[in-house]
Amino acid sequence: MDRLKQKFYEKSSALKTEIKALSKEHGNMVMDQVKLSQIVGGMRGIKSMLWETSVLDAEVGIRFRGYSIPELKELLPKKANGGKEPLPEGLFWLMLVDEIPTQEDVEWLSDEWEKRAEIPKSVYTTLDSLDANIHPMTMFIIGINAMQVDSIFAKKYAEGMSKNDYWDATYEDAMNLIARLPRLAAFIYRKIYHNGDHIAADESLDWAGNFAQMLGVEGEDFKSLMRLYLTIHADHEGGNASAHTAHLVNSTLADVYLSFGGAMASLAGPLHGLANQEVIKWIVEMTDKLGTTKPTNDQVKQYINDTIASGKVIPGYGHAVLREPDPRFTAQRVFAEEYIKDNDFVKIVWQLFEVVPPILTALGKVKNPWPNVDAHSGAILVNYGLDQYTFYTVLFGVSRALGVLAASCWSRALGLSLERPKSVNSKWLKEQVNKA
Repeated sequence: MDRLKQKFYEKSSALKTEIKALSKEHGNMVMDQVKLSQIVGGMRGIKSMLWETSVLDAEVGIRFRGYSIPELKELLPKKANGGKEPLPEGLFWLMLVDEIPTQEDVEWLSDEWEKRAEIPKSVYTTLDSLDANIHPMTMFIIGINAMQVDSIFAKKYAEGMSKNDYWDATYEDAMNLIARLPRLAAFIYRKIYHNGDHIAADESLDWAGNFAQMLGVEGEDFKSLMRLYLTIHADHEGGNASAHTAHLVNSTLADVYLSFGGAMASLAGPLHGLANQEVIKWIVEMTDKLGTTKPTNDQVKQYINDTIASGKVIPGYGHAVLREPDPRFTAQRVFAEEYIKDNDFVKIVWQLFEVVPPILTALGKVKNPWPNVDAHSGAILVNYGLDQYTFYTVLFGVSRALGVLAASCWSRALGLSLERPKSVNSKWLKEQVNKA
């Protein structure tokens, strides 16, 4: 048993025993109340999931095992010899076993993922057979599902695996899938946007650095960006659409290839992960219409008002939970201030940060007028030549795997049940209102 698996087994076994005792003794305790508006409004805010890896605070933002993003930037190991950004391997370790890893730990994990990174040729054959106009997220999902043939969980379940071993097979599948995702995503990128001119992996690099290498964007700055990007997008507690989808599908005892494929289908929706491409697209359309990449505040205000008047939202602004600027936005701004502060699109992002919130606040209908994570990422990626907007959600998906697959390991280790909420119809709703 490898070092990370052993730690996970020890910690998950102890928590499983504790949760069973809590459930037995306090199972009838009422923990929350549900409002009618939550039933018809997408179950917004209903506490109904156990999710160990992160918690989202409306005022502070995301906390991974209790640590904020600024804290993680200080505490997580970085690339040896002068790296400035945290290694995503360190965040996965933290989410899985609730410990800040050592430099040796993350280097071990990086090497372990490299050993598991080989993708079957049949997957590449499948992707090569697809229409050239297919959306990268569709191709990403197909590639993930095509790798399901290698699922250890599916194979062992068919052989009669004990429930006590579900966590073990899930861990192995999660490690294998995470290891492969950068190669899958890079293959898709080079196939669609660079005529299939693929770039070989560099096994001497870390997980994110190697991903940057295979994408074909040169420079240490971009490798640093990928380390930051893949860290801050990794998890956002369990209630967001993609995480919840992974949790739901995995609760049926579907393996992580199937559950993560479902999560990516959810992430591809315009109200979720696809929003990151909408932001930069909107900014480019604005600069094209105004005829300048250096608009005045008055020009920006007018364009914002015109967008709202047309019945559209300002992409990259607002969040279902957060009531302050997204710390993931702030982390990207800090990066941009150090490396690319003179980029016109980056300056527009910062300009929007000053202009948009007062306009949205004045409408009186917006609970959170602040930028979310999607508001900044596109402008930075464009600066490094990665201006193919339709690929941005794939980048998001590679990162999100770290959180949802760590959580899937916990779900199986704790023996969480099949998710099966009770639905009601409109007649029942009206009857309850009348009774009240």
